[in-house]
Amino acid sequence: MAAQTITGFARLQKRESLRDSVGNAVRAAIVSGAMRPGEVHSAPAIGNMLGVSPTPVREAMLDLVREGMVEALPNKGYRVTEISDADLDAIAAVRQLLEPPVVGELATTIPVEELPALRDLAEAIVEAVDREDLVGYIEADRVFHLSLLGHAQNPVLSSIVSELRTRTRLLGLRPLLESGRLRASAAEHHDLLDLIEARDGAAAEALMHRHIAHVRSDWAGPRARDANDKMSGS
Repeated sequence: MAAQTITGFARLQKRESLRDSVGNAVRAAIVSGAMRPGEVHSAPAIGNMLGVSPTPVREAMLDLVREGMVEALPNKGYRVTEISDADLDAIAAVRQLLEPPVVGELATTIPVEELPALRDLAEAIVEAVDREDLVGYIEADRVFHLSLLGHAQNPVLSSIVSELRTRTRLLGLRPLLESGRLRASAAEHHDLLDLIEARDGAAAEALMHRHIAHVRSDWAGPRARDANDKMSGS
């Protein structure tokens, strides 16, 4: 199979752990849509794009295989995992059970002095959309939500939600950026902080339910969006 050129990769800094850096770069490429579900990429090709040897790529891909983001193909490379509508439904259902109730509780317990830092993280999401920086958006969005949930002081919850969020994004974000839906999603983070600042736990919980529902309908691809539109009569 001919090597493919993938945009969205950044050259790695040598001072960082290569295994972690490669893993983060490939994760970002997958969730942004630079590496598409079903595509096969070899370790040498990925290493060439990142400016590293194939060895740290193979090490990092072991982590991604365990996370379910790619599948190892003997003598071929790694195939980006495809995710079904049923899987997306299941992931969204679990997130709906976990995240909104916690956010509702946190709305009344997060110290006021912590809110400016969260506001800065929310603004970083908006700024990434304005720059059309999908990789930056992914990272800023991840940091915001995990930082928010971190106030619950439950590392197991944070770990589970992190994995679920990663798997949800396997279909890419480029179409959402082009349609304007990603900008609306980014703005919801500020709306959420407004409710937390107002200590309105019920409204914050409800907004998280809507936010996750948007992720399921918007990030699920054309089939799910078409089905949603028909159900809503739009």
